[in-house]
Amino acid sequence: MDSDFMYPAIPPCQLEADEPIIDSNGNQIATLTDYWKWAHSDLLGNTERGILAEYIVRLALEIKDDRLSWNKYDLLYNKNIRIEVKSSAYIQTWGQKTLSKISFSISPSYGWDYENNTYENVKKRQSDIYIFCLLNCKNQELIQPTDLSQWRFFVISTKELDKYSPKAKSISLSALRNLPIVECDFSDLKNVVDNIEI
Repeated sequence: MDSDFMYPAIPPCQLEADEPIIDSNGNQIATLTDYWKWAHSDLLGNTERGILAEYIVRLALEIKDDRLSWNKYDLLYNKNIRIEVKSSAYIQTWGQKTLSKISFSISPSYGWDYENNTYENVKKRQSDIYIFCLLNCKNQELIQPTDLSQWRFFVISTKELDKYSPKAKSISLSALRNLPIVECDFSDLKNVVDNIEI
């Protein structure tokens, strides 16, 4: 890390659910659980569903590292495999006339080095593997993002995505299925990732 930074990057750490939120007099007025329930319960919404998808992949791959929300890839597996996690769903939290069309972002980016606070000069995809997570339920009455049986996972190496298109910003599910992906459920995801050629 660059020792010239007066304020270096702060590594994340997991907090306890009963961590107090205190007022200016030091009185507890809530806990982190209260905040988490208020802020992060909409698991069908695009933002929270995306973070949940990352967590589900983390569980499947038994990754112990804390989430680094500003890193150039989402997860690091076996200390050297960089993983990008994307999510999509047919059902949204807003009113819908039809089910959502499934597509995933695959935009190349300028990688940011958080330790040195610099961007790379070349725009590219930053991971070795993409895992596309589809909340597959099409019934509004039954959909439950915490039920892992409702998810499907599509795994592909970044080099195969780059062959498809090095500059594409998104990909539809139908286009994805024409590529050499491996589709699986939660229980098979670790085995699929362990065997994918990067």
